[in-house]
Amino acid sequence: MENTPSTQSGNSQQGSFTPGQATIYNTIEEIGTLTRAMRKVGRPVALVPTMGALHEGHLSLVKAAQRLPRALVVVSIFVNPLQFAEGEDLDAYPRTLEADVQKLRAAGVDAVFAPNAREMYPNGPRTTVQPGPIGRILEGAFRPTHFAGVLTVVNKLFQITHCDHAFFGEKDYQQLMVIQQMVNDLNMGVTVHGVPIVRQQDGLALSSRNQYLSAEDRELALTLSAALTAGAFVAEDGAQKVLETARGIIDAVPEIEVDYLELRGADLGEAPERGDARLLVAARVGSTRLIDNVSLPLGIGFKNIEGEG
Repeated sequence: MENTPSTQSGNSQQGSFTPGQATIYNTIEEIGTLTRAMRKVGRPVALVPTMGALHEGHLSLVKAAQRLPRALVVVSIFVNPLQFAEGEDLDAYPRTLEADVQKLRAAGVDAVFAPNAREMYPNGPRTTVQPGPIGRILEGAFRPTHFAGVLTVVNKLFQITHCDHAFFGEKDYQQLMVIQQMVNDLNMGVTVHGVPIVRQQDGLALSSRNQYLSAEDRELALTLSAALTAGAFVAEDGAQKVLETARGIIDAVPEIEVDYLELRGADLGEAPERGDARLLVAARVGSTRLIDNVSLPLGIGFKNIEGEG
Protein backbone atom coordinates (compact mmCIF):
# COMPACT_ATOMS: atom_id res chain seq x y z
CA MET A 1 0.00 0.00 0.00
CA GLU A 2 3.00 2.34 0.01
CA ASN A 3 2.88 2.95 -3.76
CA THR A 4 -0.25 5.07 -3.86
CA PRO A 5 -0.17 8.41 -5.71
CA SER A 6 2.12 11.22 -4.71
CA THR A 7 0.64 14.44 -3.42
CA GLN A 8 0.54 17.65 -5.39
CA SER A 9 0.59 20.30 -2.66
CA GLY A 10 3.46 22.52 -1.67
CA ASN A 11 2.42 22.00 1.97
CA SER A 12 2.54 18.24 1.70
CA GLN A 13 5.24 15.69 2.13
CA GLN A 14 6.10 14.84 -1.46
CA GLY A 15 6.29 11.19 -2.43
CA SER A 16 4.29 8.08 -1.75
CA PHE A 17 1.65 7.62 0.91
CA THR A 18 3.02 6.86 4.36
CA PRO A 19 0.59 5.89 7.14
CA GLY A 20 0.35 8.38 9.99
CA GLN A 21 2.07 11.22 8.12
CA ALA A 22 -0.98 13.28 7.11
CA THR A 23 -0.16 13.07 3.41
CA ILE A 24 -2.09 15.78 1.57
CA TYR A 25 -4.29 15.02 -1.43
CA ASN A 26 -5.76 17.93 -3.36
CA THR A 27 -7.72 16.08 -6.05
CA ILE A 28 -10.69 13.74 -6.00
CA GLU A 29 -8.81 11.27 -8.20
CA GLU A 30 -5.83 11.01 -5.83
CA ILE A 31 -7.76 10.51 -2.60
CA GLY A 32 -10.14 8.11 -4.36
CA THR A 33 -7.27 5.94 -5.58
CA LEU A 34 -5.95 5.66 -2.03
CA THR A 35 -9.27 4.94 -0.33
CA ARG A 36 -10.46 2.46 -2.96
CA ALA A 37 -7.22 0.53 -2.55
CA MET A 38 -7.68 0.44 1.23
CA ARG A 39 -11.27 -0.74 0.99
CA LYS A 40 -10.23 -3.42 -1.49
CA VAL A 41 -7.90 -4.99 1.08
CA GLY A 42 -10.57 -4.88 3.77
CA ARG A 43 -9.49 -1.79 5.68
CA PRO A 44 -12.22 0.62 6.83
CA VAL A 45 -11.98 4.28 5.86
CA ALA A 46 -12.87 6.74 8.64
CA LEU A 47 -13.60 10.30 7.52
CA VAL A 48 -13.43 13.40 9.73
CA PRO A 49 -14.91 16.29 7.70
CA THR A 50 -13.74 19.75 8.79
CA MET A 51 -13.48 23.32 7.52
CA GLY A 52 -9.99 23.68 9.02
CA ALA A 53 -8.87 26.09 11.76
CA LEU A 54 -8.46 22.93 13.81
CA HIS A 55 -8.63 22.80 17.61
CA GLU A 56 -8.86 20.13 20.31
CA GLY A 57 -12.49 19.50 19.43
CA HIS A 58 -11.48 18.37 15.94
CA LEU A 59 -8.62 16.31 17.36
CA SER A 60 -11.11 14.50 19.62
CA LEU A 61 -12.89 13.39 16.42
CA VAL A 62 -9.57 12.15 15.07
CA LYS A 63 -8.90 10.16 18.26
CA ALA A 64 -12.36 8.60 18.05
CA ALA A 65 -11.72 7.61 14.43
CA GLN A 66 -8.36 6.12 15.31
CA ARG A 67 -10.04 3.72 17.74
CA LEU A 68 -11.52 1.82 14.81
CA PRO A 69 -9.32 -1.24 14.21
CA ARG A 70 -7.13 -0.96 11.09
CA ALA A 71 -8.92 2.18 9.90
CA LEU A 72 -7.40 4.59 7.41
CA VAL A 73 -8.17 7.98 8.98
CA VAL A 74 -8.83 10.76 6.46
CA VAL A 75 -9.43 14.36 7.53
CA SER A 76 -10.97 16.65 4.94
CA ILE A 77 -10.30 20.39 5.11
CA PHE A 78 -12.61 22.43 2.92
CA VAL A 79 -14.34 25.75 3.63
CA ASN A 80 -17.59 24.93 1.86
CA PRO A 81 -19.09 28.02 0.18
CA LEU A 82 -22.51 26.36 -0.14
CA GLN A 83 -23.19 26.51 3.59
CA PHE A 84 -22.54 30.25 3.89
CA ALA A 85 -25.35 32.64 2.99
CA GLU A 86 -24.73 36.13 1.59
CA GLY A 87 -23.38 38.37 4.34
CA GLU A 88 -22.03 35.51 6.45
CA ASP A 89 -18.34 35.07 7.26
CA LEU A 90 -17.14 32.97 4.28
CA ASP A 91 -14.32 35.35 3.31
CA ALA A 92 -13.28 35.95 6.92
CA TYR A 93 -13.44 32.28 7.96
CA PRO A 94 -9.95 31.31 9.19
CA ARG A 95 -7.87 29.31 6.71
CA THR A 96 -4.80 27.79 8.37
CA LEU A 97 -3.93 24.75 6.25
CA GLU A 98 -0.24 24.57 7.11
CA ALA A 99 -0.85 24.74 10.87
CA ASP A 100 -3.76 22.31 10.55
CA VAL A 101 -1.62 19.73 8.75
CA GLN A 102 1.08 20.02 11.41
CA LYS A 103 -1.52 19.22 14.08
CA LEU A 104 -2.83 16.30 12.08
CA ARG A 105 0.64 14.94 11.47
CA ALA A 106 1.36 15.15 15.21
CA ALA A 107 -1.89 13.28 15.82
CA GLY A 108 -0.90 10.50 13.40
CA VAL A 109 -3.60 11.11 10.80
CA ASP A 110 -3.07 9.08 7.63
CA ALA A 111 -4.36 11.38 4.89
CA VAL A 112 -5.66 14.93 4.44
CA PHE A 113 -8.04 15.77 1.62
CA ALA A 114 -7.73 19.51 0.94
CA PRO A 115 -9.47 20.39 -2.35
CA ASN A 116 -10.34 23.85 -3.62
CA ALA A 117 -13.84 24.97 -4.61
CA ARG A 118 -13.25 24.33 -8.31
CA GLU A 119 -12.25 20.74 -7.58
CA MET A 120 -15.38 20.18 -5.47
CA TYR A 121 -17.84 22.10 -7.66
CA PRO A 122 -16.41 22.15 -11.21
CA ASN A 123 -19.86 22.91 -12.65
CA GLY A 124 -21.09 25.03 -9.76
CA PRO A 125 -23.65 23.88 -7.19
CA ARG A 126 -26.09 22.33 -9.66
CA THR A 127 -27.31 19.34 -7.63
CA THR A 128 -28.00 19.76 -3.92
CA VAL A 129 -29.38 17.64 -1.09
CA GLN A 130 -32.34 19.15 0.80
CA PRO A 131 -32.78 18.41 4.52
CA GLY A 132 -36.59 18.55 4.73
CA PRO A 133 -38.48 19.78 7.83
CA ILE A 134 -35.63 19.16 10.30
CA GLY A 135 -33.58 21.68 8.32
CA ARG A 136 -36.15 24.46 8.79
CA ILE A 137 -36.07 24.68 12.60
CA LEU A 138 -33.44 26.13 14.96
CA GLU A 139 -30.41 26.93 12.76
CA GLY A 140 -32.49 26.43 9.63
CA ALA A 141 -34.92 29.17 10.66
CA PHE A 142 -32.07 31.68 10.76
CA ARG A 143 -29.89 30.18 8.00
CA PRO A 144 -32.38 28.72 5.48
CA THR A 145 -29.83 27.47 2.93
CA HIS A 146 -27.24 26.25 5.45
CA PHE A 147 -28.14 22.59 5.80
CA ALA A 148 -28.61 22.01 2.08
CA GLY A 149 -25.01 23.21 1.72
CA VAL A 150 -23.84 20.96 4.56
CA LEU A 151 -25.60 17.85 3.25
CA THR A 152 -24.43 18.42 -0.32
CA VAL A 153 -20.75 18.66 0.63
CA VAL A 154 -20.96 15.80 3.15
CA ASN A 155 -22.62 13.59 0.56
CA LYS A 156 -19.86 14.43 -1.91
CA LEU A 157 -17.14 13.75 0.68
CA PHE A 158 -18.69 10.36 1.48
CA GLN A 159 -18.63 9.43 -2.22
CA ILE A 160 -15.17 10.84 -2.87
CA THR A 161 -13.47 9.14 0.09
CA HIS A 162 -15.42 5.85 -0.04
CA CYS A 163 -15.66 6.07 3.73
CA ASP A 164 -17.68 3.61 5.76
CA HIS A 165 -17.40 5.63 8.99
CA ALA A 166 -17.70 9.39 9.55
CA PHE A 167 -17.18 11.43 12.73
CA PHE A 168 -18.95 14.66 13.68
CA GLY A 169 -18.98 16.75 16.85
CA GLU A 170 -22.10 17.09 18.97
CA LYS A 171 -21.52 20.84 19.25
CA ASP A 172 -23.21 21.11 15.85
CA TYR A 173 -26.00 18.85 17.11
CA GLN A 174 -28.59 19.72 14.49
CA GLN A 175 -25.99 19.15 11.78
CA LEU A 176 -25.33 15.70 13.24
CA MET A 177 -29.08 14.94 13.14
CA VAL A 178 -29.59 16.06 9.53
CA ILE A 179 -26.56 14.05 8.40
CA GLN A 180 -27.83 10.95 10.20
CA GLN A 181 -31.23 11.48 8.53
CA MET A 182 -29.60 11.74 5.09
CA VAL A 183 -27.62 8.54 5.65
CA ASN A 184 -30.78 6.71 6.76
CA ASP A 185 -33.09 8.09 4.08
CA LEU A 186 -30.69 7.67 1.17
CA ASN A 187 -29.44 4.22 2.27
CA MET A 188 -25.81 5.29 2.48
CA GLY A 189 -23.49 2.60 3.79
CA VAL A 190 -21.83 4.96 6.26
CA THR A 191 -21.89 4.70 10.06
CA VAL A 192 -22.20 8.19 11.55
CA HIS A 193 -20.49 8.71 14.92
CA GLY A 194 -21.33 11.66 17.19
CA VAL A 195 -18.48 12.77 19.47
CA PRO A 196 -19.11 14.74 22.70
CA ILE A 197 -18.43 18.48 22.88
CA VAL A 198 -14.94 19.51 24.03
CA ARG A 199 -14.95 22.51 26.34
CA GLN A 200 -12.32 24.77 27.79
CA GLN A 201 -11.86 24.63 31.54
CA ASP A 202 -14.29 27.50 32.09
CA GLY A 203 -17.01 25.76 30.07
CA LEU A 204 -16.73 27.54 26.70
CA ALA A 205 -17.38 25.08 23.88
CA LEU A 206 -14.44 24.93 21.48
CA SER A 207 -15.18 26.53 18.11
CA SER A 208 -13.09 27.84 15.24
CA ARG A 209 -15.10 31.06 15.57
CA ASN A 210 -13.93 31.64 19.15
CA GLN A 211 -10.83 33.33 17.75
CA TYR A 212 -13.09 36.18 16.59
CA LEU A 213 -13.97 36.99 20.22
CA SER A 214 -12.34 39.91 22.00
CA ALA A 215 -11.28 39.31 25.61
CA GLU A 216 -14.44 41.07 26.79
CA ASP A 217 -16.68 39.13 24.40
CA ARG A 218 -15.10 35.87 25.44
CA GLU A 219 -16.11 36.56 29.06
CA LEU A 220 -19.65 37.30 27.91
CA ALA A 221 -19.70 34.07 25.85
CA LEU A 222 -19.36 32.02 29.03
CA THR A 223 -22.96 33.00 29.76
CA LEU A 224 -24.15 30.51 27.13
CA SER A 225 -22.56 27.42 28.66
CA ALA A 226 -23.51 28.65 32.14
CA ALA A 227 -27.14 28.95 31.09
CA LEU A 228 -27.17 25.48 29.54
CA THR A 229 -25.54 23.95 32.60
CA ALA A 230 -27.99 25.64 34.96
CA GLY A 231 -30.92 24.52 32.82
CA ALA A 232 -29.66 20.93 32.77
CA PHE A 233 -29.17 21.02 36.54
CA VAL A 234 -32.93 21.45 37.08
CA ALA A 235 -33.96 18.80 34.52
CA GLU A 236 -35.76 16.87 37.24
CA ASP A 237 -38.29 19.72 37.56
CA GLY A 238 -39.46 19.57 33.94
CA ALA A 239 -39.27 21.55 30.71
CA GLN A 240 -40.66 24.86 31.94
CA LYS A 241 -38.18 25.05 34.82
CA VAL A 242 -35.28 24.17 32.51
CA LEU A 243 -36.13 26.95 30.06
CA GLU A 244 -36.92 29.53 32.74
CA THR A 245 -33.61 28.86 34.48
CA ALA A 246 -31.50 29.03 31.31
CA ARG A 247 -33.35 32.07 29.98
CA GLY A 248 -32.96 33.93 33.26
CA ILE A 249 -29.16 33.64 33.12
CA ILE A 250 -28.95 34.84 29.50
CA ASP A 251 -31.45 37.66 30.02
CA ALA A 252 -29.24 38.99 32.82
CA VAL A 253 -26.59 39.81 30.19
CA PRO A 254 -28.22 42.27 27.77
CA GLU A 255 -25.13 42.41 25.53
CA ILE A 256 -25.99 38.91 24.27
CA GLU A 257 -28.43 38.81 21.36
CA VAL A 258 -30.21 35.43 21.38
CA ASP A 259 -31.43 33.84 18.14
CA TYR A 260 -33.01 30.89 19.92
CA LEU A 261 -33.01 28.98 23.19
CA GLU A 262 -35.04 25.80 22.78
CA LEU A 263 -35.62 22.50 24.52
CA ARG A 264 -36.11 19.57 22.15
CA GLY A 265 -36.16 15.81 22.18
CA ALA A 266 -32.94 13.97 21.40
CA ASP A 267 -34.18 13.67 17.78
CA LEU A 268 -34.98 17.43 17.77
CA GLY A 269 -38.70 16.64 17.83
CA GLU A 270 -40.93 17.78 20.67
CA ALA A 271 -39.30 17.43 24.09
CA PRO A 272 -40.62 14.45 26.07
CA GLU A 273 -42.11 14.89 29.52
CA ARG A 274 -39.60 12.33 30.73
CA GLY A 275 -36.47 11.15 28.93
CA ASP A 276 -33.51 12.31 26.88
CA ALA A 277 -33.67 15.92 25.70
CA ARG A 278 -31.41 18.64 24.26
CA LEU A 279 -31.24 22.26 25.30
CA LEU A 280 -29.88 24.32 22.39
CA VAL A 281 -28.85 27.94 22.07
CA ALA A 282 -27.59 30.28 19.35
CA ALA A 283 -26.60 33.84 20.11
CA ARG A 284 -24.46 36.74 18.98
CA VAL A 285 -21.70 37.89 21.27
CA GLY A 286 -20.27 41.06 19.81
CA SER A 287 -20.08 40.35 16.08
CA THR A 288 -19.61 36.60 16.56
CA ARG A 289 -22.44 34.08 16.35
CA LEU A 290 -22.00 31.07 18.63
CA ILE A 291 -24.01 27.88 19.11
CA ASP A 292 -23.97 25.40 21.98
CA ASN A 293 -26.12 22.63 23.42
CA VAL A 294 -26.33 20.16 26.27
CA SER A 295 -28.10 16.83 26.77
CA LEU A 296 -30.25 16.36 29.84
CA PRO A 297 -32.53 13.71 31.39
CA LEU A 298 -35.80 15.67 31.39
CA GLY A 299 -38.16 14.87 34.24
CA ILE A 300 -35.54 12.58 35.77
CA GLY A 301 -32.51 14.64 36.72
CA PHE A 302 -28.88 13.59 36.68
CA LYS A 303 -28.83 12.38 40.27
CA ASN A 304 -31.68 9.97 39.53
CA ILE A 305 -30.36 8.46 36.29
CA GLU A 306 -28.77 5.49 38.03
CA GLY A 307 -32.06 4.70 39.75
CA GLU A 308 -33.77 4.72 36.36
CA GLY A 309 -31.43 1.93 35.26
